[in-house]
Amino acid sequence: MLYLASQSPRRRQLLEQIGVSFRLVDVDVPEHRAMAESPREYVSRVAREKALAGLASLGDARAFVLGADTEVVLDDEVFGKPVDAADAAAMLRRLAGRVHEVISTVWLVSHAGEWSDTSLSRVRMPEMGEAVVAAYIATGEPFGKAGAYAIQGHGAMLVEHLDGSHSGVMGLPVFETARLLRAHALIGG
Repeated sequence: MLYLASQSPRRRQLLEQIGVSFRLVDVDVPEHRAMAESPREYVSRVAREKALAGLASLGDARAFVLGADTEVVLDDEVFGKPVDAADAAAMLRRLAGRVHEVISTVWLVSHAGEWSDTSLSRVRMPEMGEAVVAAYIATGEPFGKAGAYAIQGHGAMLVEHLDGSHSGVMGLPVFETARLLRAHALIGG
């Protein structure tokens, strides 16, 4: 049986979109970057910790658990989820007119082993005036999203160019996830 260690509706939606059967497992993993940790190491560690926490909470010896983490990175700074409107506005102002990276890592763990894959995308946002930033924040969409935007919603209007995985920017790199699931006969194909 496959379990998803996530509270993200986007991750659930993406798995359902490709026909994956799964159950949810609720985990609470602290997301704090260590001083010497690179953004990529941080994202991978958090995704792995989510998957392992999910596995530890289950009594199913045959369980497979998916854990994922996605972060926006600019100039080696990880942009987490904004704490309020001012924080969201500050993030969007910093991202405006620049190219940033979105790192999305997925871990599949079981009692038999651990496997991972990572999607690295580059996103360019246009210059944005204060009116654009304020209007986007007023949608409520930036909250709960790494980097204060959702590419699958109104935030798509803020993406000038994407080089990489659209689903990875959403929070679950579907190609990489499907490759892991196929390798362990959790989906067909």
